[in-house]
Amino acid sequence: MRTKKNLIRHEFIGLEIKVIESKNKNLVGISGKVIDETKNTIKIESRDKKEKIIPKNGNVFEFTLPRNKRVTICGDEIRVRPEDRIKKKFKRWKYL
Repeated sequence: MRTKKNLIRHEFIGLEIKVIESKNKNLVGISGKVIDETKNTIKIESRDKKEKIIPKNGNVFEFTLPRNKRVTICGDEIRVRPEDRIKKKFKRWKYL
């Protein structure tokens, strides 16, 4: 079960996501469902069925978990391949 404390060690695909901070101000506010993830990017399908590729570096994301719980994660902390992130130990990871 995905919770605030263990989200970073789970799969993001299928979760609702929103860019809440970014170095590129054009990316702030983009939201939708995560449909793919690589080491450096997250692919989002917006409500109008358009796909957008967002870099993890320099962005802060807000994920929505079941029961409408929200978790904020800095993209710099999750800049690893998804399969490696699941196995990786995060010593200082804090959800916001």
